[in-house]
Amino acid sequence: MSAPVVAQPKPYLIALEGGRTYFWCACGRSVNQPFCDGSHRGTGIEPRRIVAAQTAEVLLCGCKHTGGAPFCDGAHTNLPGGSPLDDPDSPANRSVPVVTECDGPRRWLDGGCYVVSPASTPKVVREHLRYCYLVTPELGARYQTQLFLEVRGGPSPTLSLGERELILFVACGGGRICISGREFEIKANDGVYLRCGEALQLVPAAGETLQVFALAHPQGVLEWPAAMPDNFNAEYPQRTVSVDAAQRTAMGPRYFQLLVDKRVGSRLITQFIGHIPRSKAAPHRHLYEESIIVLAGQGYVWTESAKAAVGAGDAIFLPRKQLHSLEATCADGMFVVGVICPGDNPTINYYD
Repeated sequence: MSAPVVAQPKPYLIALEGGRTYFWCACGRSVNQPFCDGSHRGTGIEPRRIVAAQTAEVLLCGCKHTGGAPFCDGAHTNLPGGSPLDDPDSPANRSVPVVTECDGPRRWLDGGCYVVSPASTPKVVREHLRYCYLVTPELGARYQTQLFLEVRGGPSPTLSLGERELILFVACGGGRICISGREFEIKANDGVYLRCGEALQLVPAAGETLQVFALAHPQGVLEWPAAMPDNFNAEYPQRTVSVDAAQRTAMGPRYFQLLVDKRVGSRLITQFIGHIPRSKAAPHRHLYEESIIVLAGQGYVWTESAKAAVGAGDAIFLPRKQLHSLEATCADGMFVVGVICPGDNPTINYYD
């Protein structure tokens, strides 16, 4: 049996028509990529038959090394040419202006992309909790609501996002979280998951301040139950995930670790933490909406015709299909945590 040929080290963005049958090329030899033209004959590699369940855009594998055939699973990122870099000092890139003008706490780039500083965003105070909204439908999001929560001096009120999946990231501090009557210890860089309908209370350790980013899907607003409900979903008992170097996945020169994902029950939102070495990725797009928080280091977020400086504490919102790239400019690189929605694999991207 012959080995498959890499047709291209990136996926093909294809609009499939609902109810129509397609044959995806698995051998890589077709001249009608990503579809079969019969060139596989004699290779022992058969095409994959696809019957589109609905009309939709999909990313079909071009490297032919996917484990989720016929769809891209990010395998191309670790093949030659699959994680291209861009030269930030090229003549074209040197002409890209830096956005410094602020609209309140936000700096807007192309296509609805923006950088927002939680530190300079006005907070609402409710007992020991201070909070603000970072990503909302009014600011252009289609799939998510993101908040910044800060708790000090005592427990937060009981809060909820209603019938929505909720992912938290502990950016600073330690303590406990109570999820619908079940308590868990939490610390900096932990991810936390809540099922639809559950509520939470954050309790900082003595003398500490808890700073937490919360992202919900579908979109919603904070609710304030009068009492903690006793509706913890025991079908999914694991709710916290910690950083573990053994769980890292390489993505070209970068790496990441999945925190909250389908392993703990999350169906449509996926959280990851990762490192970007001093470099600039080639501009690319995703079919999911993405929010990124810079944990350490500094650099730039780039779009088609603008870039904005980012540093520790900044949050970046990237609409679906928005052309972008991240650049780390410091020697130690940049550490980030991100959430994609809806989606389960942050390695899946495509290039124009």
